[in-house]
Amino acid sequence: MATVVVGLSGGVDSSVAAYLLKEQGHDVIGLFMRNWHDTTGTLEGDCPWYDDQIFAELVAKRLDIPFRFVDLSEEYRRRVVDYMFSEYEQGRTPNPDVLCNREIKFDVFLKEALKMGADYVATGHYCRKEEQTADGQTIYRLLAGADKNKDQSYFLCQLTQEQLRYALFPIGDLQKPEVRRIADEQHLATAKRKDSQGICFVGKVDLPVFLQQKLAAKDGNIHEILPSWRGYGRIGADADVEQLAQPYRYTVRDGKKIGTHRGAHFYTIGQRKGLGIGGRKESLFIIATDVEQNVIYVGEGDSHPGLYRRALRVLPEDIHWVNPTERMVDGESRRYQVRIRYRQPLQQALLIKRADGLYILFDEPQRGIAAGQFAAWYDGEVLSGSGVIVE
Repeated sequence: MATVVVGLSGGVDSSVAAYLLKEQGHDVIGLFMRNWHDTTGTLEGDCPWYDDQIFAELVAKRLDIPFRFVDLSEEYRRRVVDYMFSEYEQGRTPNPDVLCNREIKFDVFLKEALKMGADYVATGHYCRKEEQTADGQTIYRLLAGADKNKDQSYFLCQLTQEQLRYALFPIGDLQKPEVRRIADEQHLATAKRKDSQGICFVGKVDLPVFLQQKLAAKDGNIHEILPSWRGYGRIGADADVEQLAQPYRYTVRDGKKIGTHRGAHFYTIGQRKGLGIGGRKESLFIIATDVEQNVIYVGEGDSHPGLYRRALRVLPEDIHWVNPTERMVDGESRRYQVRIRYRQPLQQALLIKRADGLYILFDEPQRGIAAGQFAAWYDGEVLSGSGVIVE
């Protein structure tokens, strides 16, 4: 049997993961990561890290496994939070959870576990790993979790073969209610604890307050763009994918000023809360932000054409294949199922590789495509690759 270091987070999923591994006969060690100290912007009622640690310790004691603690907050700040601030400052929409898994859980944390003599690291993610042998070489495949409602493979879309080599996902074949049942039967302290929400290791935050740690508030104007705006009719159904991947470009002359805001970098495309403008038949949605001019553009109603696009682009250097042997060459096209955010149902799309990047052409227009988001593409249950949306 192997030595497995489990990332005990203080939640029910990692607790059951540790239990299952011990039941399988592995030598299990619980390792708790402290990755964030500052509570600025954290919403009241969100469990701070020390509560998480207490629950993790209680689980380790119940399972009679060693418990260790490691402070990775400096690496987390530098490799995840600073990245997040930088992306918002540029008017992009980052996904810190994807970076947290790539840079912290399966990099810094993995290295700490290997120092402790681990053969593998395990987490409570709802996803699965498969091994295949091709030409004498082992290939690791990342699969969606069996619980389609909790599938977290999207958050692991940037993992490499080397990272997957060491990874175990003990609850990937289980449904969430079954995980809760096991925790309850084993009298684990986390059995009825609520799932964590918000930013990985930071928690649920008031985003503008959180971002104001580094990004200054700056008053600007909100302009409304009507559905009849002339730019929506310029791109026909037979347009080239390069045209379809371009976001709409607005100027203040294209719409009417209807309000003010505290900083365009605090908002993202598709957002409807936090604008402070009422009295409308339908909600207002952000359809574009201009951080250079500090202007937000909005449209009324969920069906506003400014919310939807048919295509997006990923720069060549941002294209990631979980199995590098599957990478596409210039001029090649393939069909995949794609999502651009966690929990979004998979969307049918054509991937087109060109010299200037990878284009994703959806069968149906997609709502709220924003620069900085990760697009992940699947071949059935297998997550094949991912990339950062350029604009």
